Amino acid sequence: MRDMCYYYSQLGTDERSEFLIHMATSLSTNHQAVQELIQQKPQADTNSVDLDAQLLIWEDRLRHAVQPPHHWVFSQVSRLSGGVKFLVDMRQDLLSTLFSKTLDPSNSAALKTLDSTLRELLSLWFTVGLLNVQRITWESPCNMLQKVSEYEAVHPVRNWTDLKRRVGPYRRCFIFTHSCMPKEPLVVLHIFLTNEIPDSMAKILQTSRSSSIDETSVSKDSEDPSLINTAIFYSITSTQKGLQGIELGNYLIKKVVHEMKAEFPSMSQFSTLSPIPGFVKWLNGMMARAQRGDAHIFTETEVNALQIFLEVDSSPEVYERLRKLFTTNGWIEELDVVETLEAPLMRLCAYYLFTEKRRNYTLDSVANFHLKNGAVMWRINWLADRSPRGLANSCGIMVNYRYFLEECECNSRTYLETMKVIASDTVTFLAKAAEDIIKKSPSDPGSSPLLPRSPSPPVITITPDSKI
Repeated sequence: MRDMCYYYSQLGTDERSEFLIHMATSLSTNHQAVQELIQQKPQADTNSVDLDAQLLIWEDRLRHAVQPPHHWVFSQVSRLSGGVKFLVDMRQDLLSTLFSKTLDPSNSAALKTLDSTLRELLSLWFTVGLLNVQRITWESPCNMLQKVSEYEAVHPVRNWTDLKRRVGPYRRCFIFTHSCMPKEPLVVLHIFLTNEIPDSMAKILQTSRSSSIDETSVSKDSEDPSLINTAIFYSITSTQKGLQGIELGNYLIKKVVHEMKAEFPSMSQFSTLSPIPGFVKWLNGMMARAQRGDAHIFTETEVNALQIFLEVDSSPEVYERLRKLFTTNGWIEELDVVETLEAPLMRLCAYYLFTEKRRNYTLDSVANFHLKNGAVMWRINWLADRSPRGLANSCGIMVNYRYFLEECECNSRTYLETMKVIASDTVTFLAKAAEDIIKKSPSDPGSSPLLPRSPSPPVITITPDSKI
């Protein structure tokens, strides 16, 4: 097995794909043997006093016959030093092969079975009881700090000074590790400690700490617990692509909530400030439809205002110009355009998050993650992330998902069983307003009332003894 692992590690990308296809097809279940065994099932016989025992023996033989030989290979590899990490990396290659456009369809079923077997084994090995929660500080090992920096996918770390700030006062960084991969952070969670729910990443990532707390009362090297009652989860990253589909992030959040409640008994608010990675892609598709005259997404008043500011003569030209501006982020420099776009984009973003579905669950992957955990889609924030990535992905819009601890279990069950999105009145109002415009007949382009610029979410009280 060790020689096989070494051989595999020396292969190139295409050769690894061929290896996995060969493994999936040649080490699959022997269907003929299974069929023959099924025909040997013990039959009810009045003269047989040990039918139950015979059935148990037959079922055990059938279970072993159905199990593909590659299951045994994976189990043996896992016993090697570094074997579990090898299998995690192998599954990353397997997923790449499985979703490759060049994959022969005839090999797809076998590869899916191979992936299913490996995923089930990894799910057993990476159950939450076998994972360790670690807090990362500036005193943590240098190689671990380096990996936390490199793996940060939501808000890239700029330099060592930036990293030091993210693990310093009024910040927390927690990771999940596994005994088989002790030097690899599996999930990284960054937290901002404050006394309010921020509506902008600038309040979290800027050099000087900015919130409603007076900075002159805050030491750079210490924390005042009396100034902390809110934990903001602003970045959560699963680092191992080979563990895709194995739920780890939600368990880390739950464990960290208990850590925070123990450290700060008065902490009463838990929220995210989350990206919306697919909004602009979806918006471009909607604008293409609107440009063709197949849909309405803006009111007549908004289209007329944009025609003036963009210096174009027709509605299709408005959408064509906006699509180009969104590609280059050039719209952010046009103050009149920014002001005019605020209401329609906030409205459309709420519609995208609240209404658009994939397999009956929310289309947005981040929303789906937090809603499955029992969070509430609470507030949408205009220009909360002005970074190039934030503008390119979501026009700078971000969303707060609130974790009302006493309601999380019920919310999670409601979402998973009924696919109903739990959201604040403000979000549902915005989504409904967008839906009314989108459903309007293209032949009836009447205007709709403009929405309030800065809606205030409803006040919801959280008790200190709330549980998750």
